[in-house]
Amino acid sequence: MRIDIVFDTICPWCFIGKRRLEAALEARPHIQADISWHAFLLNPDMPAEGMDREDYMRLKFGGETRSRRVNNAISAAGRAAGIGFEFSNIRRTPSTVDSHRLVRFAGRQGKAGGAVEALYDAYFLDGRDIGNRSVLFRIGERLGLDVDQLRAYIYSDLDIGDIGEQNARAHRLGISGVPAFIVDGELSISGAQEPAVFHRIFDVAEEMRRDLMVEGTQPV
Repeated sequence: MRIDIVFDTICPWCFIGKRRLEAALEARPHIQADISWHAFLLNPDMPAEGMDREDYMRLKFGGETRSRRVNNAISAAGRAAGIGFEFSNIRRTPSTVDSHRLVRFAGRQGKAGGAVEALYDAYFLDGRDIGNRSVLFRIGERLGLDVDQLRAYIYSDLDIGDIGEQNARAHRLGISGVPAFIVDGELSISGAQEPAVFHRIFDVAEEMRRDLMVEGTQPV
């Protein structure tokens, strides 16, 4: 089963959605999921150096009270999914272009999912600046990537344009927020849905596959 995930590397709901999808797949061990990750930029105009976290939250939510309320809601949902968000550790909100490029680089070695998880851990648990290239190189090293190749790649212009195109393509498809999940290229859901919702989508996708087999065709 093909699952395309549209996400950003600083989106807490994407982290929660990833864990909920994993729980849904764990409960359906017969499903062999082929997962692809597609970039979405929550802050496409963020400067390359990022910005102070408190300034960002004030601009985004209009004040500390609302920001705290939002973080509390995310933390509660995270705990239920096994994630211990540490928002107080975060000092900067980064540009996510290079972190998406790390996922792309790792994906060429079959390690995209591991890179996404490592980026979420680094940012949301450890408060590390995943817009800082040195941080990305250390993450790549822990993933077993060739750091010299990764460094040359990150310091090049490779895939920068494609990250922007993926973001534009998501908007053309009507995706205005993340996470978004597209199953077998046909069925889509948005938001960090509970495993039961994923199960309903899986059931529909499997029924569609059976119908195609009866008709003598195969899903793309």
